[in-house]
Amino acid sequence: MKKLSARRRHPLAALVVLLLALACTGGLYAVLAPTSKAQADETAQSLTIEEGKKLYAVGCASCHGTGGQGTTDGPPLVGVGAAAVDFQVGTGRMPAQQPGAQVPDKKNIYSQAEIDQLAAYIASLGAGPAVPTEEQYGPEGADIAKGGDLFRTNCAQCHNFTGKGGALTHGKYAPSLEGVSPKHIYEAMQTGPQNMPSFPDTTLTEQNKKDIIAYLNAVNGEESESYGGLELGGIGPVAEGLFGWIFGLGGLIAVAVWVAARTAKAKKS
Repeated sequence: MKKLSARRRHPLAALVVLLLALACTGGLYAVLAPTSKAQADETAQSLTIEEGKKLYAVGCASCHGTGGQGTTDGPPLVGVGAAAVDFQVGTGRMPAQQPGAQVPDKKNIYSQAEIDQLAAYIASLGAGPAVPTEEQYGPEGADIAKGGDLFRTNCAQCHNFTGKGGALTHGKYAPSLEGVSPKHIYEAMQTGPQNMPSFPDTTLTEQNKKDIIAYLNAVNGEESESYGGLELGGIGPVAEGLFGWIFGLGGLIAVAVWVAARTAKAKKS
């Protein structure tokens, strides 16, 4: 009886065996489990790029080349980055309706999901500026006064000091920034579309871009007031003075001629 009792299992033996079995099962699951989160993300990104490639082949390849190398009808896209695609396609400038001195913005024909797919494919061709986050272009922490100084120094020569736009040479123009989304303004500064120079972070920091966007939102917002009466697109006092000279002085001359004519007629009679 003593020998039999000595060979009895310890009360905790069953628990130890159960824990070992669970551990082995967990290890086996880790080996045979589906792809990890990182692998799943990579797979999803690959699918996004593949869908973007299909969209590119239909809507972009005829001008920009089958691999984004560019043609005589369109510049190369290798290295322009996702931000350039999000701006150009998101504002309707691309695909272009017809060649010209400048491609205007128009109604967008792609959904945001399709734009993201196109941007992912172009980004896969070569490193470039990424699409900014809301934190980068949002109003939180922005300095409107500093943004005004930066805008007048770097942008007003073309866009006018309140972003109303202006004419350039050879049929080109700086478009109005009124009503343009903060994300697209940020992307334009990043990528320098068409005639506009680019302003990378080494030239205008992320905070500088945020300040400029806050300034434009302030001067073109619904709550902004114009204390100069007819603002003439915010062009400024020189243009307003010229308007006064042409129409005001012209009106006085017309009245003077009319009075003189009436006086001469009265004398004859």
